[in-house]
Amino acid sequence: MPGLLRGVARTAVVAGTATAVSNRVSRRQANRWAGQDQQAYQEQAYQEPPPQQAPQQDMVQQLKDLAALKDQGILTEEEFAAQKARILGG
Repeated sequence: MPGLLRGVARTAVVAGTATAVSNRVSRRQANRWAGQDQQAYQEQAYQEPPPQQAPQQDMVQQLKDLAALKDQGILTEEEFAAQKARILGG
């Protein structure tokens, strides 16, 4: 009987140790994954949007292009005026 108790006690110690080690590894992995997820989230949150051309500059460029087309004779005065009004929003 003492040998049986010793065997049971040894099994309990081994099982307890294995459980503790397994739990520690699981917590460490969960913390590591949570850290990686947090880092990925922060990288996404702080990404700068691509630089966009300001609407005012875009409007000026469109008007310059339009004037060039008029100067080349491609657009008539009426077409130029209509497109200019469209670009300026009026």
